Amino acid sequence: MKLIRRHFLELAGISVTALALPRRAAAAGYPERPVHIIAGFSAGGGVDISARLIGQWLGARLGQSFIVENRPGAGGNIGTEAVVHASPDGYMLLLSTVPNAVNATLYDNLKFNFIRDIAPVAGIIRVPMVILLHPSVPARTVPELIAYAKASPAKVNMASAGFGSAPHMAGELFNVMAGVSMAHVPYRGQAPALTDLIGGQVQLLFATTPGTSDYIATGKLRALAVTTASRIAMYPELPTIADSVPGYEASQWYGLSAPNNTPADVVATLNREINAAFADPGMKQRFADIGGEPLAGSPDAFGRLIAEETEKWARVVKSTGMKPE
Repeated sequence: MKLIRRHFLELAGISVTALALPRRAAAAGYPERPVHIIAGFSAGGGVDISARLIGQWLGARLGQSFIVENRPGAGGNIGTEAVVHASPDGYMLLLSTVPNAVNATLYDNLKFNFIRDIAPVAGIIRVPMVILLHPSVPARTVPELIAYAKASPAKVNMASAGFGSAPHMAGELFNVMAGVSMAHVPYRGQAPALTDLIGGQVQLLFATTPGTSDYIATGKLRALAVTTASRIAMYPELPTIADSVPGYEASQWYGLSAPNNTPADVVATLNREINAAFADPGMKQRFADIGGEPLAGSPDAFGRLIAEETEKWARVVKSTGMKPE
């Protein structure tokens, strides 16, 4: 996994092409000093990597440093709170992700309302997930997994990258929609979860796709299906969960947000440059290399995604009775 992490960090390097791009005219001279992007999770994970990729792109385009700060803790709430209470001037931004939508219901006493207190800037990427099984699990299709989990609930422990993470929520959504009750075993990130899955300490993991292909190709793990609504280029042979559980869909996503009341022209400048990243073949490939499918689009489109995801995961949190650990 150290090699995978190193590969991801190498992908975050700025291309010569990006550095050579001219500085674009920005809103009222914005930015005139370094901008901070807050990542609410530890270095080396998907939030951190996405923040660094888009930060380096924005820095090259706008002629100022975009500095990524990792402020992990409380499922991303520590970093989020710092941003929503920052000055709404565009100099402190948040790399938003699935836990922001989950935490709105999962935590009872947050000192902010995420939808009310942030200004969506732009979606960045969506990352599919895949069901991975230890080879000892006698299931080769989603219906077989459902039947096995119903018949032998004590034999299926479901690992995750952490409580309230996108992989955890994908698994809980599966529990609800498939009518099963797999036991959740949270880890501090996907890497240790994969290690224990390979070792047989747990039997199943909803994993984000980057870093999984070698384990599948060598037979150390069995891939069952993807969580997205349609098949993905990385694993075109895998069916979707929705083929067997109609209406199922889950994915990891990343986007950029600012404090509420950030000037519209600042938001527009950032949005324009993020969208430009996906017109650049080099940047598009960098995001593809970490499993990312472009989101981009308008601030309103990203705001709708956040609202839809908040409502969706609220239903799962309430139906399962989840509480923060």
